[in-house]
Amino acid sequence: MGITNDGRAVIVTGAGQGIGRAHALAFAADGALVVANDIGDAADRVVAEIEAAGGTAVASKGDVADWAYGEELVRAAVDAFGRLDALVNNAGVVRDRMLVNMSEEEWDTVLRVDLKGHFVPLRHAAAHWRDQAKAGSPPKARVVNTSSGAGLMGSVGQGNYAAAKAGVAAMTQVAAVELARYGITVNAIAPAARTAMTEAVFAQTMAKPESGFDPMDPANVSPLVVWLASEDSGDVTGRVFEVEAGVLSVADGWRHGPREDKGEQWRPDEVGPVVRRLLDQAPAPTPVYGA
Repeated sequence: MGITNDGRAVIVTGAGQGIGRAHALAFAADGALVVANDIGDAADRVVAEIEAAGGTAVASKGDVADWAYGEELVRAAVDAFGRLDALVNNAGVVRDRMLVNMSEEEWDTVLRVDLKGHFVPLRHAAAHWRDQAKAGSPPKARVVNTSSGAGLMGSVGQGNYAAAKAGVAAMTQVAAVELARYGITVNAIAPAARTAMTEAVFAQTMAKPESGFDPMDPANVSPLVVWLASEDSGDVTGRVFEVEAGVLSVADGWRHGPREDKGEQWRPDEVGPVVRRLLDQAPAPTPVYGA
């Protein structure tokens, strides 16, 4: 595989383990200069791995949902490498529980980390790139967000996580339109892989094979992300891609469906038959995971 990110500076959030670690290693192997974000020593460990393999990386430790740290994270790339070319929003947490049993803290934590934790780095990175564009040096900048099948289809027992990841997909579409004028593309992935977050839920279906290709290896997700962060992907924006094992697909989200126009206000007793006719014409929704 040819170099696609040689010399480009890339921030990866949640880079200390799982899919984020795989991204950081893949970017470094592709010639990128990596800012590995995580909390605690996890960021240092992945930086050490990258450097041992001959790559270049720095660690940035902090909470991606913290406003001041989001600005600091962008500055860390510019201070270390003199530039920022791509942001990969990957950091996330789960607090799985049925909605009727979910606590306020479990809801707030997931929405804060998984949704606000995408917005904050995106906002500060976009402001940096906007300033470059206004100064006459439009960037070839890339944002890759991380949604989830739970956010696209729903997932029983993950109402908080599904809401956050659906928000990520919607924010991706909006950001792609708003930021296009500055030379920024924004896409999202919905990955499936074996990680610390998924091992307990998918222990049976994600068992490691004894030999051969491992379909649940987090490294399977990273080639798509590496390409989306490259200059070559400049004609792709506002899209959500599902990626699992050796499968890549484009997720097709909400769109206008069948309609009936009465030309005036409907009466309540008229609505039921109309709704049923519309549903007969519309495709059935993809089942919610776990339903």
